[in-house]
Amino acid sequence: MMNRTQEVDRLRVDYQRELALGTDRFHTPKRTMCPWCGSSRLRTRLRTVDLLQHKPGTFVIDQCRDCSHSFQNPQLTPEGLDFYYRDFYDGLGADLAEWVFDGKGNRKRYLASARALLPFGAPRRWLDVGTGHGHFPQTARTVHPATTFDGLDLSGGVDEAKRQGRIAEAHRGLLTELAPKLEGTYDTASMFHYLEHTTDPRAELTAARTVLTPGGHLIIEVPDPECVSSAILGRYWMPYFQPQHLHLIPLANLRRELESLGYTVVAVERHEPHIPFDLTGAAVLALVNALPLADEPWHAAPPSDLQRKARTALFWSAAPLLAGVYGAEQLLAPLLRRTRLSNAYRIVARNGTAS
Repeated sequence: MMNRTQEVDRLRVDYQRELALGTDRFHTPKRTMCPWCGSSRLRTRLRTVDLLQHKPGTFVIDQCRDCSHSFQNPQLTPEGLDFYYRDFYDGLGADLAEWVFDGKGNRKRYLASARALLPFGAPRRWLDVGTGHGHFPQTARTVHPATTFDGLDLSGGVDEAKRQGRIAEAHRGLLTELAPKLEGTYDTASMFHYLEHTTDPRAELTAARTVLTPGGHLIIEVPDPECVSSAILGRYWMPYFQPQHLHLIPLANLRRELESLGYTVVAVERHEPHIPFDLTGAAVLALVNALPLADEPWHAAPPSDLQRKARTALFWSAAPLLAGVYGAEQLLAPLLRRTRLSNAYRIVARNGTAS
């Protein structure tokens, strides 16, 4: 069995072969109109690089001056998405992703999200869209013990979630493609921090109506692009999450879209879904981008021994500071949740118009 260094060396050949062709091919043509309202009145909101994995490329988020929708422009192609997602949630990044998504903070968030459906009755069968490795269903089952949870995801993590017993059925692929086969199967569907990753959020919302029974509920949580922290922290505001986040949808836009598709919005929560990680995330991003590069296969050559040692020493010397920032942010979380610094919102919608 290869160790990580050997695996990186093996993968470097393939990555360098791809990168020799350039990264421009990973982008669609630049839009001149807002994909949400069709306005041509656009402004550049953010220009950045991949601060997460440090894969090559530059990414731009434009914002519509009329409807305030923000979107990656030019947007990544399916090939580009495959390149930039690779080794983030799986492969080389699998262990870190598992540690993050199974952490105590995330479990508390999963519980809060599951409880948000309690006022609307007991779900019978629930589809978690973008389930990853199934951490939400695993936790939500403690709130809804009689509910059958299935998962849908494009990655192989959904198959692992089934093997681990976190979900009953695994659906691998795109919701927009699988929806006809799942028509009317579920009385509940969830999209937790999923829509922002999709190329066409409207198509996803339409597909969700297909899989839901009449009167079924869709629960959505997404980053709030109107959060004040986005302006204060700039490129280091973690929810920008480039290059993975393709759309940042203001609450009013998403609510109107749901209603236009035939949903009835039955609950909106703008503060409780806040993820208390803005300051910590900004500090982490600033730190890792100041350190010598790690040994990753998308870098042309491995770091020297001196660079490796310097990276390790600098990181651990900064660890107490990061821990202090994290602790302070958790203490401030109840206050931040009640302000415009809240970085996420939740909508619960019923499939069907009000009677």
